[in-house]
Amino acid sequence: QAQLVESGGGSVQAGGSLRLSCAASGYSSHTTNMGWFRQAPGKEREGVAAIYRTLGYTYYSDSVKGRFTISQDKVENTVFLQMNSLKPEDTAMYYCAASRYAGSTYALAEWAYNAWGQGTQVTVSS
Repeated sequence: QAQLVESGGGSVQAGGSLRLSCAASGYSSHTTNMGWFRQAPGKEREGVAAIYRTLGYTYYSDSVKGRFTISQDKVENTVFLQMNSLKPEDTAMYYCAASRYAGSTYALAEWAYNAWGQGTQVTVSS
């Protein structure tokens, strides 16, 4: 059973940066996607970034493109989300997830992911 543990959340001012980490255990697949999702209070969970682990292709939602960067360390089996130029609207619980699929088609589709971390809170103040 895959276990995903996020870390790195916190509180920052607008314009600041945070780096989230997701350590995967019991999950050794490097042939599918891993992604980051977020859920703000009263809103649906949305996919913000994903990485196709085999080739390192990355995918982003329009809301974070150019500000967030997803990357991986295959040796450490860890996925990262570097978040720059943070805005108050980025405030949410951020979740790491492992997908059953690879590539772009379902990269940011919540239903495609079958293993989830417990989440880490990111709060951006204006």
